[in-house]
Amino acid sequence: MLIHDARRAAVAEFAGTALLLIAVVGSGIMAERLFVEQAGLALLANAIATGGALIALILAFGPISGAQFNPVVTLAAVLRREMRWPRALAYMAAQVTGTIVGVWLAHGMFALPILQLGIKPREGGAQWLAEAIATFGLLAVIFGCRAQGRPAVAYAVGAYITGAYWFTSSTSFANPAVTLARALTTSFAGIRPEDVAPFCLAQCVGGVAAVSLFAWFERRAD
Repeated sequence: MLIHDARRAAVAEFAGTALLLIAVVGSGIMAERLFVEQAGLALLANAIATGGALIALILAFGPISGAQFNPVVTLAAVLRREMRWPRALAYMAAQVTGTIVGVWLAHGMFALPILQLGIKPREGGAQWLAEAIATFGLLAVIFGCRAQGRPAVAYAVGAYITGAYWFTSSTSFANPAVTLARALTTSFAGIRPEDVAPFCLAQCVGGVAAVSLFAWFERRAD
């Protein structure tokens, strides 16, 4: 297992998150072009592409880094004493950098300006609550499925995110690095920069709540 090699693991987190954002943003751009003024169909295409890419990426990069692709998942690993801060910070830096590069590469593929700032408003208590719930559910799926092995986690996470695109008012960003990167695109998947911080805070709240609940579950099971 290469997961013990910190350098390879960080590069895997960078590559995986870059490819994830290429899938998120690229499929959003394609959906906008194919389904003009049909937001429902565009969202469906975006959700399916993202969920499918997540499954593949977790299976591909999981043996190298654990395929976290998400600072909240990495923070959860620290809180659960499964990872130390030095490696966690390297993971988080790789995740944030990877998501930004992924957005730029998606723009390049569709011949769009590389540097953009999001213009789509995503604000208000309902959407912040949705992000907390989306992130709580994501970590619950990860924690609950891990005992069944990586393939189970990959398929469960892909299915959950595909569904959460539809059952949350925010379309389930559930990832601070993804949220930051999506502020760098004016495409279907974008978010205004001023809306990023409340989303990220809500995601952290949901993540910590999931860690706390599963810590209680595990204490009760002992």
